Amino acid sequence: MVRYTGPKNRVARRFGANIFGKARNPLLHKPNPPGMHGSKRKKKSDYGLQLEEQQKLKAVYGMLTTTQVVRYYKEASKAKGNTPAVFIERLECRLDNMVYRLKLAPTIFAAQQLVSHGHILVNGKKVDRRSFFVRPGMTISIKEKSQKNDKIQKSVISSGDIPEYLSLDASSFSGQLLISPAIDQVPFPILINVPLICEFLAHNN
Repeated sequence: MVRYTGPKNRVARRFGANIFGKARNPLLHKPNPPGMHGSKRKKKSDYGLQLEEQQKLKAVYGMLTTTQVVRYYKEASKAKGNTPAVFIERLECRLDNMVYRLKLAPTIFAAQQLVSHGHILVNGKKVDRRSFFVRPGMTISIKEKSQKNDKIQKSVISSGDIPEYLSLDASSFSGQLLISPAIDQVPFPILINVPLICEFLAHNN
């Protein structure tokens, strides 16, 4: 199980958005991309633009590896339906992301830790695999003992709006996936060209 431990603030500054949902926005004090010439970047090639879109996608889902993204794309390309739509559904319905979307954790990285450390239940059973695929109708909850954790309580109490494909019962620290998410329903913190990513992956893997 790969866990990203690199500089998250630099990644956020590269894309010009608080993509990880941190309470302290890393752009407030350093709004420009990292590097000596951060505010004067050269125009990117088509390949560069496609690569950047993929990097943005990897970042918003908790710094996924290229191998993981390629695997999800290959699964989507073999499935019935629109490939970009299925691709995003596979990513969006990862258990760690569902925990984050439900506001049971303040950031995607905090959600990854909750899952990995065994604090999350799916339909009443412990699941510690971050990539677990959540299906409509499944209920996600925090273990009763873990509900006393200050960070978890603070995250749930201060939770804002959640996507329309989810429902949250803050009093029981639980939520449910109602329907499969569509691309236009996903609250990306930054604009991402999903069809362009799929085109890039189709020609480079």
